[in-house]
Amino acid sequence: MRIIFLGTPEYSAKHLQVLLDEGFNVVAVVTQPDKPKGRGLKVLPSPVKLLALQRGIPVFEKLKDVPFDQIKPDIGIVVAYGALIKKHYLDILPMGFYNVHPSLLPKYRGAAPINRAIENGEKVTGVTIFKLTEQLDAGPIALQEKLQIGEYETFGELQERLIELGCKLLVEFLKNIDHVKLIPQDDKLATYAPKINPEDLLVDFSKQTVKVKDKIRAYDPNPGVKANLNGQLVKLFKVTSVKENGQGDPGRIIRIDELGAHVKTSDGVVVISDVQFPSKKRMRFLDAMNGRLVKVGDIFQ
Repeated sequence: MRIIFLGTPEYSAKHLQVLLDEGFNVVAVVTQPDKPKGRGLKVLPSPVKLLALQRGIPVFEKLKDVPFDQIKPDIGIVVAYGALIKKHYLDILPMGFYNVHPSLLPKYRGAAPINRAIENGEKVTGVTIFKLTEQLDAGPIALQEKLQIGEYETFGELQERLIELGCKLLVEFLKNIDHVKLIPQDDKLATYAPKINPEDLLVDFSKQTVKVKDKIRAYDPNPGVKANLNGQLVKLFKVTSVKENGQGDPGRIIRIDELGAHVKTSDGVVVISDVQFPSKKRMRFLDAMNGRLVKVGDIFQ
């Protein structure tokens, strides 16, 4: 079986690495063009491109540049590629294209399924492998497995577990592909996980404690939620606990200790361990207080 792999970020590269380690025949890779990254905006290749070059696999930046008649792939595997695939290409491979998607489709179709599941307080998510069709994330399901979400689990932590599950399912799928039975999705049950925009990253302490907790952990460690503190937009990370009582206006810091900043919400208190001020590194709230960057009584606007 000859595989063409489409993917771009580190998330994708870990799936490609597993395919190579398991001995699958990856004949080509398609990834997004090199982009400026970091403070110096140095143009760097994607993690998928780096891995492919290390392993001597031909790399292409556009599907139209792939010599399909020469490399003759049987199947396409797509993991966080970063672009839609046109119908012309969906029909060009004998076995079609299959996508590894980190949600229990048809729930959370779209660009940010992990973030949105956490933000919405879901208790369960998972990974779905499905055959690509023209409609976004709507193709028939080949394989799916559930995963529990921890009460305080962050985006970064959950993503790592979903990568592990996705890699396992991908190998299982390819090894048993002759016996796979495709199950159509029920479009009536579909929900969507739209791309993250700047407004999504603003935390509102006038909301319920559980909503504040889920908002913070949904974007931890990156890109990180923000709140206005003393005229500065600071990032907040790592909710350690929540409490049902507490005095003060929503957004007010009523205590700072080893656990973090105890911040009043509409119906309780959320305890936040870490903060990042502009142009500074992420630090504990206790260290920020000792450095006179924040104090009890300050209020998030």
